[in-house]
Formats: sequence, structure tokens, C-alpha cells
Amino acid sequence: MSLIDAVIPLAAIVCAVAVMCTERIGRAPALGLLGAVALVAAVQWLREGFYWQFLPTYLLLVATAWFVAARPSGRLGGVAARVGIGLLVVAAAFAWVLPPVPTLPAPSGLYPVGTETFRWVDPDRPETATDDPADHRNVIAQAWYPAAEPTGSGSRYLDGLGRLPRQVSQIPGFLLRGYDRIDTHGDYGASLARDRDRWPVVLFSPGYGAPRAFYTALVAELASRGFVILAVDHPYEAAVAELADGRLATPVGDFPADDAGGERYMTEQQAVRAADLRFVLDQLDRPGALGPRLSGHLDTEHVAAIGHSFGGAAAAAAAADDDRIRAAANIDGTLYGDLPNRTLRQPFLLLESEHDETGHSGNFLERNAALLDRLGAGGFRFEIGDANHYSFTDVPLFLSGPGRFALAQIIGGSRGPVATQRATVDIMVAFLSGPLGGSGADIVAAAGKHRDIRGGPVGR
Repeated sequence: MSLIDAVIPLAAIVCAVAVMCTERIGRAPALGLLGAVALVAAVQWLREGFYWQFLPTYLLLVATAWFVAARPSGRLGGVAARVGIGLLVVAAAFAWVLPPVPTLPAPSGLYPVGTETFRWVDPDRPETATDDPADHRNVIAQAWYPAAEPTGSGSRYLDGLGRLPRQVSQIPGFLLRGYDRIDTHGDYGASLARDRDRWPVVLFSPGYGAPRAFYTALVAELASRGFVILAVDHPYEAAVAELADGRLATPVGDFPADDAGGERYMTEQQAVRAADLRFVLDQLDRPGALGPRLSGHLDTEHVAAIGHSFGGAAAAAAAADDDRIRAAANIDGTLYGDLPNRTLRQPFLLLESEHDETGHSGNFLERNAALLDRLGAGGFRFEIGDANHYSFTDVPLFLSGPGRFALAQIIGGSRGPVATQRATVDIMVAFLSGPLGGSGADIVAAAGKHRDIRGGPVGR
């Protein structure tokens, strides 16, 4: 949240409270002060456009100016005016709870971060989500990578800004209008760092229905530690994804209401996602597919697949079918189909939010336990205390600090997204470094640097 974003509602609230609580402020000084605040608000509106979060602030300025100018007479009129302004004061504070421009934490690794987005079409797969028989599957991958130096060029946070659907992962689209100003801490088109010729690759799949953008803080942090991350959007399931031809894909179809139908749908969609990840793998060996900065500089012998929630299941499913993936990690994801009964040949990592915070389903617990029991190359399991399912995403960061605190009292996650993601990345870096699967001692030590993380090696 920028300084001006914070100051405008604060100044309006201070003016309103001062006017209501004392009559010592003269009419002319009060109107002058309100006019100054309104002028700053108008300048911001002209520069950045209208923010819905500030609507109560604008109404508060108007109501307070009317109160000063009219001085409503009579006890009833004065009380009613003060109650109305008081309600607007509370509503104006909403801009501090859900700021128009969220702030993402800066990556803490050694490298500045570069980013570039690739929008491919798979000529071998028809798009089953649309009615057009000529339509082929689009796969979108945004690369986040260690950069040689920052360029200050910035990068767009979310696909479709300016033409978003009514809802994006259950968030009203109009509340995201200012997200084009989010600092992603990734410089678009920056040069790849030069201190090694080939960089390890990590495929990342988001949670069910979530756009890749909602994991920007996590993947940028991992990129700053020396990995090339390819964060994938899965069109027609993701809340919003821009296709290769510029069209905006949004979710299609209704999720089945019955358990059997839902299980069947998720199993089918898991297979679609796994195929998307394998298609991205194909691009690593296709000359020029990743542009002049990355092509030829990726270590295709050091590829891992990871994901959060449903994306974790997709990562495990892709690894089960493709030996080019040398390690896999599931962050808080439920598995579907026959995946729990398969034997992964690669090292595997399961990271879980706290069970009591998230309330994991029986399917989550039983299916992940079954997969861990069948690991062919061993693995690790850790439960992160005071983290909930959303702590791995940017979504809590859409709220201010006080808003996150209040939300944590309702749904848990008091560890907070920044601390949760730093712990996640520390463990992930140890798991992905050197020979994939890492040193058991290093992985346990990485977990031990953080409070209340339980678990360790599993399987062979």
C-alpha cells in the first residue's frame, strides 16, 4: 500500500472525527482542510483512476463537508448526521483492510529476478473445454529466473487487467483494478545471470482455479535462490488466462454436485494438468522456444515439478508419467485417480499446512499417506505449524497487516504468508539443490531453522 493510498482515507477520517467531536473548528478552516484532502484525492484519481476501495472515503469527504456547511439543527438531525458519518468512517477504513495496491515481499535470495511469459499452442491436443473442433490446447508458462542485474522494467502481475471477468477466484474483479501497479519484484526481459551456463528448472502448477499470478511471491523468492521457475496457467480452469491469440480464457462448465461426479472430474482435470506440464517439458528441448535469454541455458537433467493444492497433485501425476522430471513436491494437495497407488521413482517432498488450521480431508490424509508408502526413491514430509492452506499464496497479502491478523483469527494462518513461504522455500531449496532429492541432513536442517515444523524423511 503506497503512502498516498494510506494518507487519503486517514486524513478523511481524522477530519470527520475532529468535526464531529468539537465545534471549536471554524467553518472556513474545516472546509479548507476538507478541500485540501479532496484535492489530493482528485489528483490521485486523475493519475491512477477510480478505486472502489476509496468510494467510502469520497462519500465521507462529501458528508463531512455537508455537515460543516449545513450544521444540521435539532437533536434528532444532529444525531442522525453523526451516526451516518460514523458509519462512513468505519467504511472508509476498508481501504486499509483491502488496499487498492497490495505489497508483495521482496525476494531475499542472492539474485535479482527476471521474468518472461510464453504462450504456446499444443498442435497435438485438441481443446476439449471449448466447442470449436479446430481449437487446440493453449499452455501459458511464465519464467521467473535469476537475473544478471535489475533493469527497473517491471512486469504485469495478472493476465487480463483492464478486461477481467466479474470474479477472479471468488474475488470481485473490480477490486483488482489497481493490481497493474503491484511490484512483482521481477524485471521483464532482464538478462539471465551469468555465473553458470545452465540453470536448474522447476515447473510450478497453481491451486485449483487459481491463476499463476497468485503465487508470485513464492516463485520469485525461489527464483532469487538460483532456479528457473516455469509457473504454468491451465486455461479454462484457471480464473483468468490470456491465450496465445490474445483471447482471455475463463473457467467453463460447472463442477459436479455429486461426490462421484466431482471425483471423476478432478481425476480428468489432473490428467489435463499433467499433460500441460509435460508439454512445457517438451519446450525445454525445442530450439528457441524459450526465447534468446533462456534457450540453451536450462539444465534439462535437473528438472523438478512442484505445485500447491491441486497443482501439487498435478506435479506428482506428471512425475509418475515422465522420467524427465527428476523430483517432485506437493504443497498441501489432495491426490486423485490411481495416483496414490502408483510408485514414484523420483525423490518426493510433501509440505503440509497445519492439520488443525486447515482441516485436511480424509482423502488428503489417506491418499498422501498411500503415496508416501510406495515411494521408490524415498522422500520427506513436513507439517508447517500455524500455516493454513492459503498461506502459500499471495492472497493473504491482498489484505493489510491488520486485515491479515483479523482473518487469521477466523480461519487460522497466524504464521503469515511471508514466514510460511520463506520456510517453504528454504526446505524446497535444500530438496532441489545438488543431486535432486538433496541431502537428508540438509533438508532436515533447513526445516529446523524455522519454529514449529514437524516431520522428516519417509520411505526408503
